[in-house]
Amino acid sequence: MVEREEPTGALVRPYAVTRGRTRPKLEIAIEALVETTMRGRSAQSTKGAQGREHQHIASLCDGRLQSLAEIAARMQLPLGVARVLIADMAADGLVAVYEPTSFETNDAVGTELLERVLSGLRRL
Repeated sequence: MVEREEPTGALVRPYAVTRGRTRPKLEIAIEALVETTMRGRSAQSTKGAQGREHQHIASLCDGRLQSLAEIAARMQLPLGVARVLIADMAADGLVAVYEPTSFETNDAVGTELLERVLSGLRRL
């Protein structure tokens, strides 16, 4: 039987970065887009009380929109942890969260979005 090598270095459990919290301050959809605000950019440059994860999120979303799912995947964090971190940052004004348009309120917008997605998939 082959022994597995244990990882070396400092490991931090994912929920340790949220101090054990599993509920975000704001409900954020998995497809919601996140962008770093001016306040987030200035906080990132001062390297103040922000944690390493907050700084990483701010750099990922600086100048480009990233979905909650993309951020979680790029940071290799569980979706719930990324949601809590981003909700905290949004509450502090460090990131802006753009929720998707609800399909129930305006069917024309939903249909148009689905047609654009289908067209993009066909081009792949």
